Amino acid sequence: MRETPGRLLRLLSLLQMHRDWSGTELAERLSVTTRTIRRDVDRLRELGYPVHAAMGPVGGYRLGAGAELPPLLLDDDEAVAVAVGLHGATSGGVAGLEEASLRALNKLEQVLPSRLRHRVEAFDAASLALPVRGPVVEAAVLTAVSAAIRAAETLRFDYVSHDRTESRRDVEPHRLVSWGRRWYLVGWDTGRAAWRTFRADRLTLRTPNGPRFTHREPPDGDLTAYLTRTMGRELWPYRARLRVAAPAEEIRGRVDGDVTPIDDRSCRLELASDSFDLIAFVVSTLDVPFTVESPPELVERLRTLSARYADAVTPG
Repeated sequence: MRETPGRLLRLLSLLQMHRDWSGTELAERLSVTTRTIRRDVDRLRELGYPVHAAMGPVGGYRLGAGAELPPLLLDDDEAVAVAVGLHGATSGGVAGLEEASLRALNKLEQVLPSRLRHRVEAFDAASLALPVRGPVVEAAVLTAVSAAIRAAETLRFDYVSHDRTESRRDVEPHRLVSWGRRWYLVGWDTGRAAWRTFRADRLTLRTPNGPRFTHREPPDGDLTAYLTRTMGRELWPYRARLRVAAPAEEIRGRVDGDVTPIDDRSCRLELASDSFDLIAFVVSTLDVPFTVESPPELVERLRTLSARYADAVTPG
């Protein structure tokens, strides 16, 4: 009888691996009979754990979702991982989750064994989570977009671009992406017949959703590769193309931009940023001659900055 609570915890840990277990497999893992497994499953159900059972040769036991949240069983590494994740969420970019994450973290730390609490407290003392500056996305927006992705329903929303241009979009949502502490929606823009990426905090959903659709293959056949190629430049409002008087291998790796060889002594550098001032600073750190190919606004900004620097060193 004294072994029953410990066996129930081990059984629950196996069921939480989110797979089907046959009664024979569970009995072998726990060194008991299949009859004992059936009794233990009934005990877990009485405690509120929705354990589903399927009969037949391919049947088995699986832990499902219930109407209420029963206690969770976490091993040491899982408990620390949850605590660290909640700590980061307290300063995240989703409105409304900070307070809930802090409440959950406080509850978890109260029940952690001392050996684990020391690990979490050491992380808290050694780390600093800077608050997110600028707009944050509402949790309701993320959940609504997620539901539309799962139901394959077209999203209808108003969108404000980086230059404050307003537009109305009908988009077949594909995935939500967390990038650089912001959330983005990747989807097929039906009005433009092209893949587009949208800042989640800049869209205002319209209801109801549009017609259902069949999910397309991801852009470029690989969403990760597509985002790696496009997120670095396409989402920044200021872009520049320059001809640099240095070999491509000398420039590549020194700045975060696309470097294309022109000849043995020069290359083309494409940069993107949130200001022309930052582009000017980055290029100046290369300490090599360069020529601006585009845009004209960068040329004007460089002229203004060069005049300001010249005045700063003019005698008198």
